[in-house]
Amino acid sequence: MQLTLWTYEGPTHVGAMRIATSMQDVHYVLHAPQGDTYADLLFTMIERRDKRPAVTYTTFQARDLGGDTAGLVTETLREAYERFQPNALLVGESCTAELIQDQPGALAMGMDLPVPVVPLELPAYSKKENWAASETFYYLVRTILSAQGETEKQKETKTPCANLLGPSALGFRCRDDVEEIRRLLASVGVDVNVVAPEGATVEDLKKIPDADFNICLYPEVALTTGRWLEKTFKQPLITTVPMGIGATLDFIREVGELANVDVSHILNADQSRLPWYSRSVDSTYLTGKRVVIFGDATHVLAAARIAKEEMAFDVVGVGTYSREFARDVRKLAKSYEIEALITDDYLEVECWVSELGPELVLGTQMERHIAKKLGAPCAVISAPVHVQDFPASYSPQMGFEGANVIFDSWVHPLMMGLEEHLLSMFREDFEFHDGVAPSHLGSSTTNPEDNVTDISSLQVEDDSSVQWASEAEQELKKIPFFVRKKAKKNTELYALENGINSITIETLYDAKAHFGR
Repeated sequence: MQLTLWTYEGPTHVGAMRIATSMQDVHYVLHAPQGDTYADLLFTMIERRDKRPAVTYTTFQARDLGGDTAGLVTETLREAYERFQPNALLVGESCTAELIQDQPGALAMGMDLPVPVVPLELPAYSKKENWAASETFYYLVRTILSAQGETEKQKETKTPCANLLGPSALGFRCRDDVEEIRRLLASVGVDVNVVAPEGATVEDLKKIPDADFNICLYPEVALTTGRWLEKTFKQPLITTVPMGIGATLDFIREVGELANVDVSHILNADQSRLPWYSRSVDSTYLTGKRVVIFGDATHVLAAARIAKEEMAFDVVGVGTYSREFARDVRKLAKSYEIEALITDDYLEVECWVSELGPELVLGTQMERHIAKKLGAPCAVISAPVHVQDFPASYSPQMGFEGANVIFDSWVHPLMMGLEEHLLSMFREDFEFHDGVAPSHLGSSTTNPEDNVTDISSLQVEDDSSVQWASEAEQELKKIPFFVRKKAKKNTELYALENGINSITIETLYDAKAHFGR
């Protein structure tokens, strides 16, 4: 294992906890020491849920290790059932408890509890959170439906209906995505049968086979379950994630074919402002912007298509921490003639972003920190995220309204960067000098001399003897701040390679022409 200050995914028991927290009458008994009981704070502190997760810990201590920790498991299971009266029990262990090998799942199965028990064997030292969430959801659905046995479809109405699979606790904008897809399906005459795991009950899971088809909104959580339902109950599965205009239209076409409904009125209508904005005069500033994208596979794949096809960005880097979907991301990168980055090491991601020198970063909360450090604009598109990325307002990522939200959230940091660049260009103006902060940051009483850019702070890593002429320094300051560091680095490299000791304006432009070929 690697000691780190940041992790894109938590341990496996956090993934199982996400499923238990998402549902209404499922309880999770976790065999864990006191130190592993921190995870439930994620849901109240970050996602701002109004109740604690449905989790009970055995919370064994060091002094318990010399006694009967297995007895502690059975006692905790019995107390949890009697107190919470769930309709299904998940039973698992944390990474620390895994070393003790008490096998809490097997102990629970031998207790003859009057509700379905789902023992979870989640290898904490080889897998992580999203994989565990997927496995937990799959085993829960399979246990409930297998116990129910084969039944006749209960649906009597002729209105087609679908299940929405994958929304879960700590997901990125799941609440609003579900509402947007509900509206989209209703507009073409398709009902929603069950949404799971978010908000679902055990009784809801029993009704999953009643739907005509399934929609996998978040493959990291629901693809395994969707494939099993496809095989077991012959339910077709839609895996197109409706993010962006192109994917949303593809999604609607698939729904129309499976549900046998006319969707032409949706396909022919102007449902989103994104295409118009992308063709507008203002957007010419955005064309060709160098973008890197990193996050979970679902949002990275969707974001890359939107960036390239709908906003005319130049995608220079794509990557994911979702190793289970590495093949899909590598295939996408190959189509863009670039190499994908598959890693969960944030330091490797930081080096990658720095080397690519993008003008916009699309990523997780960590990429926001990386971009701020490098002086580049950033928009958050994927979990893991900060509390500010769970907005109180309606902010979906999917459907036509989601396309509007995406356009706003991606363009805003670029426009703020443009505003700051214009301010630096007009720094001698009495209204726009360096003592005046950018308008979106409020008023400032800063000493103007404090804000003058010192290019020595942009020194490249190589300790070179290259000197800058004063007029070249002034010219460098005119370059937009978010690419200034890369321009300085390239110019110094050009000077070193050509034996130039003093960089003049001519050297600066020669280097620009050299690297622009």
